[in-house]
Amino acid sequence: MGKYVDLIKVIQNKFNKLSKGQKLIAKFIIESYDKAAFMTAASLGEAVGVSESTVVRFADTLGYDGYRELQKELQEVVKNKLTTVQRISLSKDFTDYENILKQVIKKDIDNIEKTIDGIDYQAFQEAVEVILNADNIYILGLRSSSFLAGYLGFYLRFLLDNVKIIQSGPNDVFEQLLKATNKDVIIGISYPRYSNRTLEAFDYGREKGCKIIGITDSLVSPTAQYADVMLIANSSMLSFVDSLVAPMSLINALIVAIGITKKDDITSYFEDLENIWKKYNIYNTNYISKN
Repeated sequence: MGKYVDLIKVIQNKFNKLSKGQKLIAKFIIESYDKAAFMTAASLGEAVGVSESTVVRFADTLGYDGYRELQKELQEVVKNKLTTVQRISLSKDFTDYENILKQVIKKDIDNIEKTIDGIDYQAFQEAVEVILNADNIYILGLRSSSFLAGYLGFYLRFLLDNVKIIQSGPNDVFEQLLKATNKDVIIGISYPRYSNRTLEAFDYGREKGCKIIGITDSLVSPTAQYADVMLIANSSMLSFVDSLVAPMSLINALIVAIGITKKDDITSYFEDLENIWKKYNIYNTNYISKN
């Protein structure tokens, strides 16, 4: 494909133009992509009742150079469901430290490029508007996603007065959402392996009428069944470590968009902060870069 966009979105966008047989293939992939990823064109065709050539034409219609390329991308989606032990085996091709450094950075760059190509700009704008109009903003991300949630919450607290970071601790996530209402929004960050507690919190938030903004890796993420707005940032990994570079970049963009909108309101606030930081020597001001 010339440009990468999320596989499931491609299928959804082209669904109405597909032939009857190709629609059967599309439905099977959306509902059972983990099975389809390891099927030959012939076995996939047999499973849905079409010919092998129909499967090959289906891949061509989506913009892939043959079925193997489509299958390779499906297998990337499946990797997100692997256990930590299974993920470790993905790093078998690392031969030395130089190779590790190059491959990991290249993968992060690839994730950012795929995120740029696949981002839904209308959804991004809607997310900004929902956040700005909410009475309270709850930010939820557990386990490895907690670092992203903390980062987002740190900066949003400079911009908005009503930001609450849901954290693991003495108070369960449900207790921290107890006072949430239909005028509030939950920004939920969920990446493989998806935390059940995060998904349960989404469900609880929906029951209370909250808007849900999901930041996740794919439209096939379990977050999709709860989210009103989906923001997709790729996180395909090479080993057991989650690649959160693209999600971090997306979150940076979200913070900047909100900051620009609130620019006039926060200028005096940051002036006060600068005075406080200077008075209490928060930052080192003696260092001068040689560059």
